[in-house]
Amino acid sequence: MSDDLTARYTTLDSERVGDALHVWLDRPHKLNAVDSVMLREVGDLFMSLEREHDARVVVLGGRGRSFSVGADRNPDMDPEYPTSERGKRWQANLGRRACRAIEDCPIPTVARVQGHAIGGGMCFAMSCDFRITTPETAWYLPEVELGVPLTWAAIPRLAQEIGTARARQLVMLADRIDGTTAAVWGVAHACVPAAELDATVQSMVERISSLPELAVHMTKTTFRSYNQQHALGDVSETDADLIRLAQSDPAVAKNFGLPT
Repeated sequence: MSDDLTARYTTLDSERVGDALHVWLDRPHKLNAVDSVMLREVGDLFMSLEREHDARVVVLGGRGRSFSVGADRNPDMDPEYPTSERGKRWQANLGRRACRAIEDCPIPTVARVQGHAIGGGMCFAMSCDFRITTPETAWYLPEVELGVPLTWAAIPRLAQEIGTARARQLVMLADRIDGTTAAVWGVAHACVPAAELDATVQSMVERISSLPELAVHMTKTTFRSYNQQHALGDVSETDADLIRLAQSDPAVAKNFGLPT
């Protein structure tokens, strides 16, 4: 059942279930691959939640058998794709803005992660307050293998969550881990059998909803301020330039289906 919140979107769907607003990445035919339209819509939706909304929790999930396989490497033509260098630099920052919007959402967020959390999909999940996954889920950051640095402020965010040693292993070596390892490393907060995923997410929703709302929101704000002060700072401000520099290599641009 669609929520009016996502009526104007083409890559997202939403539904209200009790105290939770469920937001779905809704490109199941492409395993919820991330394109520029989805990035704009994720950023817009989560920024809209900074205004009044009575949900106690936001659950971010993926329709179908995958949370998200990351970048759409064979994207449909985006009619809004910019032609100027300044416009392309703005476009390159869409992912950073989308993840920051998820992180800045005043409502507690829970990522429901199944199947794949790859590249940008993993970045979306890591921007949530809590992450629940399944043993079979593949967690993987392939950017370096594809010839680009991991941007979207994902490195400082990941290092803040799991420590620099593990973050370096996932990013520089592009190591792939399953959901069980993700829970051990702190990438996920819980790993449960697929048949128990929805019940575990619902249990998390109920736990959060049972706590005093204002205290939860104020505590989230404190954690967010700490993370951004100590981890993000200015280190992500050059993300767009790093992406554009890497994409100037025709081979790299081809990896992401970009015009050259």
